[in-house]
Amino acid sequence: MPVVREKRIKYKRKKICRFCVNNVRYIDYKELKHLRNFTTDRGKIIPRRISGNCAYHQRQLTTAIKRARNVALLPFVIE
Repeated sequence: MPVVREKRIKYKRKKICRFCVNNVRYIDYKELKHLRNFTTDRGKIIPRRISGNCAYHQRQLTTAIKRARNVALLPFVIE
């Protein structure tokens, strides 16, 4: 007799931009606590589809992370 497996339906919750919810106008490169949340353990920038940011804030976020790296507040690569 064949085994019948039930398919489970996965519901994906829509990701919400944290910056839009908190009415953030400008992402500052000196706020390291916020910037570290959007980098991986190796130092890469987390993409928009994973972080859930809107396009406007994702662009600001990447420029802020790059500026913090150039000023040596964040490392380029973590070994």
